[in-house]
Amino acid sequence: MNSSKHKATILLVLCWMLFVSGCSTGGSTDSTQKKTKKVTMIYHLSVNTLDPHNSWAPLRAGAVETLVKLDSEMKPSPWLAKEWKSIDPHTWVFVLRDKVTFHDGVKMDAAAVKSSLERSLKSNQSLSRALKIASMEAKGQELTIVTSEPNPALPSEFINPYTSIVSTAAEAKVGTMSFNDKPVGTGAFKVASFAPNREANLVRYEGYWDTPAMLDEVSFQFNEDANVRMMALQSKEADIAYQLPAESIEALELDNNLTVESVTGLRVHYLIYNARRPHMQDIRVRKAFDLLVDRKMVVEGIMFGHGQPANGPFPKTLPFGNDGEIPAFNSAKALELLQEAGYKPNSNGKLEKNDVPLSIQLITYKTRPELTLIAQLFQSEAAKIGVQVEIKIVENIDAHLRENDQWDMVTYSSLSAPRGDGGYFLNAAYQQGGALNPGNIEVNHLAPVLKQLNASEDQEARMKLSKEVVSVVQDEVPHSYVAYPNILVGMNKRVLNWAPGAEEYYIITNKMDVK
Repeated sequence: MNSSKHKATILLVLCWMLFVSGCSTGGSTDSTQKKTKKVTMIYHLSVNTLDPHNSWAPLRAGAVETLVKLDSEMKPSPWLAKEWKSIDPHTWVFVLRDKVTFHDGVKMDAAAVKSSLERSLKSNQSLSRALKIASMEAKGQELTIVTSEPNPALPSEFINPYTSIVSTAAEAKVGTMSFNDKPVGTGAFKVASFAPNREANLVRYEGYWDTPAMLDEVSFQFNEDANVRMMALQSKEADIAYQLPAESIEALELDNNLTVESVTGLRVHYLIYNARRPHMQDIRVRKAFDLLVDRKMVVEGIMFGHGQPANGPFPKTLPFGNDGEIPAFNSAKALELLQEAGYKPNSNGKLEKNDVPLSIQLITYKTRPELTLIAQLFQSEAAKIGVQVEIKIVENIDAHLRENDQWDMVTYSSLSAPRGDGGYFLNAAYQQGGALNPGNIEVNHLAPVLKQLNASEDQEARMKLSKEVVSVVQDEVPHSYVAYPNILVGMNKRVLNWAPGAEEYYIITNKMDVK
């Protein structure tokens, strides 16, 4: 009997201890007891490296930063560089913030920035043409840059994610392969782990120079399947999902915990014609294909109104944008132009020239769902007038275009004004060797106008010259501009202090939070 009472007493004491412990835990303000704040987002592009000089992902994930950034008005503003000035047409001085450290705690000074920029120039050849750097000199927090020719757009070129600042000293310690998986930058978050093409896990960097991040952790995932991204958002496995298919938005909005942002961006969807293909060198063929692009149907039928028809690389909302009429769909005129170019229907109704059918290979890719649908719409309209179009879907669009030259057209998508200026796109898309010129386009009479644009410091003059360049280009029809798409982003309402930006650069920030 006494034994039973003893056991009952012990049991009562244990229950009381558990009760007190539970109360104590619930009321504790100890940071170790707080719930971890974490955001999971899914991006629509696969990423096989976190090397910031060959991938935009580290900047988007908040791990690295550039000297200059775009502000909310799409104008260059200070970031790691707090100010800059031009000493003469060839010489610039950038003054760096004084209390910035890399993720390993080492201070960022001008010598470290110089070394990082040298690495970026070596890693990414397109930067050499854009930056035109002849030499650099580091002294304390001042970096002096001398360019090989006048480059008034140099500060805006440092918005380019490929110029992100990293610690080359840290790379030397761990080796390039390890560094590319865990780059040491200055961002609000540092990389904890990386699984190529799947996920980057990041944690808050406690020594961040600006306001420390509100979040503890970030899972930045990659998946090119739009349906997978949508289902992850619906199941609450993801908090944010980029580039959702337009047809899914209505279903997502039925969930009171979710919202969808449709943001006017700086992107253009367009067709690139391969100038190396003999039949694509005929301007009548390119003009005919331009007339087969039903821009109204693309925006209303494919994009469900989340965009605008395009008449050039820049939307009219930009000060240097296109304000002309939208090209009208006209299959009859397209057929007339092709017949003028020597293509006649055979007994099967297929257009041919010298007994060779007009057969087109159109390359597309799935990371932006509407691009494949645009290709299919073009294929359908072309077939009606006797043009055979073979659609080929590839995984890595840029690698495929670099390594193959037998394609005729490609549905493509670019940020046409990612620096708040038209110069980047016009140089990258229309100069030989440009980063956005896989078709090897060379437009007659364009070089002197581009040269004048690149040398001009006056913003009004640059806007006027940008419009002039576009006018010269449109006469040659090296591209068919189709639509300016909105950015479609699904978001769980638990995410606070965040909205997708038009620039598509700064996704994970120190300000974003969760309920």
